[in-house]
Amino acid sequence: MIVELILLFLIILVGGFVQGASGFGLGLVVMGFLPLLLSIKESTLLVMVLLLVASLTIMRKVYKHILLKGLLIVIVSAIVGRIGAYYVLTTYGEMEVLKQWLGFFLIAMVLYLIVTSKTKPKETYHPLIPIILGTLGGFVGGVFAVGGPFFVFYFLMVYRDKRHYNANLQVIVIVTSVMSLSLHGLSGDFYPEFTLYVIVGVASALIGTHLGMKWFERLPSNVIRTFAMILVFMAGINLIIFSA
Repeated sequence: MIVELILLFLIILVGGFVQGASGFGLGLVVMGFLPLLLSIKESTLLVMVLLLVASLTIMRKVYKHILLKGLLIVIVSAIVGRIGAYYVLTTYGEMEVLKQWLGFFLIAMVLYLIVTSKTKPKETYHPLIPIILGTLGGFVGGVFAVGGPFFVFYFLMVYRDKRHYNANLQVIVIVTSVMSLSLHGLSGDFYPEFTLYVIVGVASALIGTHLGMKWFERLPSNVIRTFAMILVFMAGINLIIFSA
């Protein structure tokens, strides 16, 4: 148990560091390695808690920049996706094959980030785009806790001001995380040991984020992003191999 907690602390510490230094990566990095210790269900629920804490912290500073325009439809779509994800995670969350699916998804996500980093989002989009991205983001976030990139892509299309983008992104994370955690809580998916995971995880994430923010000015952001994507890619391969 002690060894497991130490490893959990170190994994989340690295994820928090990447998040603090580059502005993204907590969920991707942690979900790349945590399922090697815990089940997909346990890993996803723990990362949801960490993302909720992080978003509530950020929301204290950006809540004035929330815009309802372009937000409501994607929230409704994300909620629909989370409902579907709840049933998938409840039914298959303890199965090893889900770890392989996560591995393939993480590799696909790295490739997606590489491609989109070199392209500019369009200023106009089809009306179905927020519904599709919202549903996908909600579903993937509810199963693997890494649905953020779908919302990031959408909000970058909708808002020119990064403050509106950031504020509305936190709204999505908070609403969907509270919903998913409530559903799983009512289903009895939390147990005493999980509380210990949460305490250790939150402490580690806060320390890692603080350290990452200190290094923010010292290391080029592209170096940190490259490091994070290499970590996630390697984690995806590990999950596929060790879960086979």
